[in-house]
Amino acid sequence: MDHSGHGMTMDLPPFTLGRGLEFSPDLFFLFGSLAALGLYGWGVARLRGRGDTWGVGRTVAFVIGVLSIALVTCTKLNDYGMVMFSVHMVQHMVVSMVSPILLLLGAPMTLALRALPVAGRGSLGPRELLLKLLHSRYMRIVTHPAFTIPMFIASLYGLYFTPLFDFLMGSKPGHIAMMVHFLMVGLVFFWPIMGIDPGPHRPGYVMRMLELFAGMPFHAFFGIALMMATEPMVKAYTNPPTSLGVDALTDQNAAGGIAWAFSEIPSVLVLIALVYQWYHSEQRQAVRKDRAADRDGDKELEAYNAYLASLQTRGR
Repeated sequence: MDHSGHGMTMDLPPFTLGRGLEFSPDLFFLFGSLAALGLYGWGVARLRGRGDTWGVGRTVAFVIGVLSIALVTCTKLNDYGMVMFSVHMVQHMVVSMVSPILLLLGAPMTLALRALPVAGRGSLGPRELLLKLLHSRYMRIVTHPAFTIPMFIASLYGLYFTPLFDFLMGSKPGHIAMMVHFLMVGLVFFWPIMGIDPGPHRPGYVMRMLELFAGMPFHAFFGIALMMATEPMVKAYTNPPTSLGVDALTDQNAAGGIAWAFSEIPSVLVLIALVYQWYHSEQRQAVRKDRAADRDGDKELEAYNAYLASLQTRGR
């Protein structure tokens, strides 16, 4: 028997981690992952070919980020996720909370801007179009917290607690669109907070922390709501296949626990990344000030000392 028109059999055996990690590729995400890795590798090779450097840590973060997407979409986790709410929630949390953080730490836009060739005078090439997009009004809107935080919240409550989720689960294109949506929402939410790439909305570090913690409680409340429910809340998972040997409400409670846990773990990771970036920003600023002082003979300090001297003279 097929489930949700995906051509996937309903007689999946009971879930185990070994079965879930078996290779079962979704061609859209398989080719997308390979393309992302290929383009990133091309950019790094181009930089190093002309003698420029690119951090190994950035490359590792990006590769792991892409592989994390492939892990939950190109294995049987994707199959089990169609019939088990808990496995689907693992997919959702990884694609929206873990993968975006890793991809952003890989700074793909910065790599593209450095690797792509500059177009000739008066013409628009890929690099110029990317710059135009990054500084567009559209990007200013979608990276502003007035947009990112409500969208982050709506992607949970507005999806799972409305008929939209069942509609998307009813077809393969709908399921793919939902996963892409999770990824994009995670990217636009975390990009202004801890992304390395240049963007139109880049507040101070304190404001970034406030943006982070403004969205996370709603994520935790969503998980708690699923855990405390006394009946299945999502129609698509009301009647799991008997071959799985799972109870719908127990599986939903497990999904809520996963959602709650993932509201904590990424927050800590992002907070660590923010503190690290803040520290290095302060270090770079101190180095710039030292260099400026070396160039101008520390005129700023001399001016300040002169100001103190003038105050002392007035007080006599």
